[in-house]
Amino acid sequence: MGSPDSDENNKDSAGRALIVHPQLKTAGGNAARLPQAQLDEAVGLAGAIGLDVIVAEVVVVNRPRPATLFGTGKVDELGILIKAEEIELAVLDTALTPIQQRNLERAWNCKVIDRTGLILEIFADRARTKEGRLQVELAQLTYQRSRLVRSWTHLERQRGGLGTVGGPGETQIEADRRMIDDRVVSLRRQLEAVVRTRELHRKTRRDVPYPVVALVGYTNAGKSTLFNRLTGAAVMAEDLLFATLDPTMRAVEIPRRGGRIILSDTVGFVSALPTQLVAAFRATLEEVLGADVIVHVRDIVHPDSEAQKQDVLSVLADLGADGPRRDSMIEVYNKMDLAGADDRQRVANLVERAPHAVAVSAMSGEGCEDLLTLIGRQVGRDERPVRVSVPHHDGATLAWLYQVGEVIERRDDEAAVWLVVRLDAANAGRLEKRLGRPLDWADEAIKAAE
Repeated sequence: MGSPDSDENNKDSAGRALIVHPQLKTAGGNAARLPQAQLDEAVGLAGAIGLDVIVAEVVVVNRPRPATLFGTGKVDELGILIKAEEIELAVLDTALTPIQQRNLERAWNCKVIDRTGLILEIFADRARTKEGRLQVELAQLTYQRSRLVRSWTHLERQRGGLGTVGGPGETQIEADRRMIDDRVVSLRRQLEAVVRTRELHRKTRRDVPYPVVALVGYTNAGKSTLFNRLTGAAVMAEDLLFATLDPTMRAVEIPRRGGRIILSDTVGFVSALPTQLVAAFRATLEEVLGADVIVHVRDIVHPDSEAQKQDVLSVLADLGADGPRRDSMIEVYNKMDLAGADDRQRVANLVERAPHAVAVSAMSGEGCEDLLTLIGRQVGRDERPVRVSVPHHDGATLAWLYQVGEVIERRDDEAAVWLVVRLDAANAGRLEKRLGRPLDWADEAIKAAE
């Protein structure tokens, strides 16, 4: 049993909490992760909403009990601890059934929440935009709806009745369920309007001659700190899980011709991310799918770094960002300022073997120029030369081509300016839209001549 250090004078504390990570010895247990690292993450999640963690421990569960998860002896032992330490909230770092949650609350005489409930609390506390608040409320209601079963059975004791007649408890459950369903319908309608607006914004960005680069990664991997380092922005970036929920975009100069990108900071991922949140935040997460380049930021000194990577890749695959997009993804090994000599050698070996990887420290700036150079290369990975003629009076298109492309040949005559310019796929599409005709690909002409 471990007792983490806590600030006794912390006036912002949301309550005295017990954190328990049940280490399941069944096929459902997460064997890829270290139990202590999972417990530390749960403590970090609790700290993210200001809970005063009094005790945190890993409890081995050989055979989960349907009624209470733990055996009777462990339930009694934890109950004594909760009473002695005046615990107000018990957080179980796993998914509890409604029956398990209710029975543990009765046994311990304190509020009990599971991992899903804790993450929902964090998201509710952090959401700032209208879209974020709607998404969180939708996820919360979807979660709460499954917890209504038998939550009003105390009313049954207030009256008699035949077994075939539903009592007031059943009536209250149905009333609550209808209220939740009505609110869910309303929220989904509002979110549909927000999604339409977001899609209009995406279309507007596609008309802007700058590639979009999305930062993704496990929560607290340092995405927002790196975002601030590269853009000079002031996005919230603290040593907290889920410090950033709402996506933020800024322009960044990169070392290449036409060297400007739009960098997007997105919500962090986490293991066992509640399905309600994945569904509710799908529109936000799908910002990643519209990006020209995906940058996966990893906390390379975290003991579960490899398992965190797999969690991120799993969510990306669910969104549809796999195959060629994953092959071209940039991997950023962050927090090199915390790496010792052995870690640095290990990361150097990883970078040497990986086709698109770089080691950085978002805190110190180490490696950030190398990252921008790598982003520039990936942005231009699908560039092709196109042959185009621009009338002299269309100075805007000529200036645009010099801005976004690499002009490799130019010839002027009385009618027009003739160019061979190297463009990426996105800007080639924009040029075709400007000209209103198919493009004349110079590399195809070269191949035909050969």
